[in-house]
Amino acid sequence: MLLIKGGTVHGTGLGTSDVLTRDGRIQSIAGNITATGGMEVLDASGLYVAPGFIDMHVHLREPGYEYKEDIMTGAAAAAAGGVTTCCCMPNTSPVADNGGVIRYIIERAANAAVRVLPYGAVTIGQRGGELTDFADLVLAGAVGLSDDGNPIQSADVMQRALREAQHCGVPIISHCEDADIVKDFAVNEGEVSRELGIEGRPAAAEEIMVARDALFAEETGARVHIAHVSTAGAVDIIRKAKAANIRITAETCPQYITLTERAILSRGALARVNPPLRTEADVKAIVEGLVDGTIDAIATDHAPHSKEEKDRPLEGAPSGMIGLETSLAIALTFLYHRGKMTLDKIVALMSSNPAGILGIEGGELREGARADIAIFDPREEWVVEPGKFRSKARNTPFSGMKLRGRVKYTIFGGRVVYRDQGAQ
Repeated sequence: MLLIKGGTVHGTGLGTSDVLTRDGRIQSIAGNITATGGMEVLDASGLYVAPGFIDMHVHLREPGYEYKEDIMTGAAAAAAGGVTTCCCMPNTSPVADNGGVIRYIIERAANAAVRVLPYGAVTIGQRGGELTDFADLVLAGAVGLSDDGNPIQSADVMQRALREAQHCGVPIISHCEDADIVKDFAVNEGEVSRELGIEGRPAAAEEIMVARDALFAEETGARVHIAHVSTAGAVDIIRKAKAANIRITAETCPQYITLTERAILSRGALARVNPPLRTEADVKAIVEGLVDGTIDAIATDHAPHSKEEKDRPLEGAPSGMIGLETSLAIALTFLYHRGKMTLDKIVALMSSNPAGILGIEGGELREGARADIAIFDPREEWVVEPGKFRSKARNTPFSGMKLRGRVKYTIFGGRVVYRDQGAQ
């Protein structure tokens, strides 16, 4: 049994109260619960008690790319960020395009610090052609389908995939970039690409595909989830689609509410990510989309790479940045502490909203719910030091940045799986 004493508990409206867990579930939320012998007690005075976060977009690299990250190190990084559920993308080797690979990931994660739920690939080998056996993937444990990293270029394939996904009751998570336009360009098309004298990825390449997928969602009645939204135009398309009652949801990532394309000039390949960092106007629109509910979730797109890979020149380095250990602090620093959003709203974007999109258990604090809990200090200041990360990777453009808000404890299934060094 675990008793959390005196914290501000998300969603209760009770002010400070206690949370008692037993056998992996929340047994009681009330004021002044008395501790008994043999019970572990955490003092949450001055801290915020939230549901464990659900990161619906991570790359854990196993199987096949364990030199970048593996399930155990990725799960440890997640725990350090208050994340108790990671949904991992299928761009592994072999690709998670069959039930056997899905089962392997689930089995490997059985003893991980947090829950790992895999996505299955939409197409065989993520090559954009033949559809995978969706029913087999879902039966094996896939919670959604995605070719993330390889946009589904064919309209015919995407339309058929949405119809099949609708039949199987799962969403498709869509990486919306027109591959013919973006090719392998390293940066946004705009001021910085011109300054560097290289070709860039235009905002229109994302917006074309968002519009296409919204239209197909309307036609099929299927659920489409737009990954890592980065442009003002994409936000506007999603907003209009929701107003038309199309079954579309969306996420964005911490980098798209904080950084612009100019980060490339100081951070180089560490700031290379797909879709690319955009403009100040896009950042403003993304924040507005979070505030008004157009964007449903904050996910990290945690994408570990080795130092050797990210040390390459900009155009030869892989895209992606890690984020599991900084996502909450970035959201608090740039949204809560700037008066854009309440704590409750930020927590919902990172917990109950992803759970609802995927139809999975979690993301709530109530009697009988899973005892997956994140306890954090929304005010504590700290400096990002990648050398202290639990992830194998260090590829973050936020190194050296001062942030406000720090996870103190992470509880998974009623067991403390992360304890900040400064926590009692």
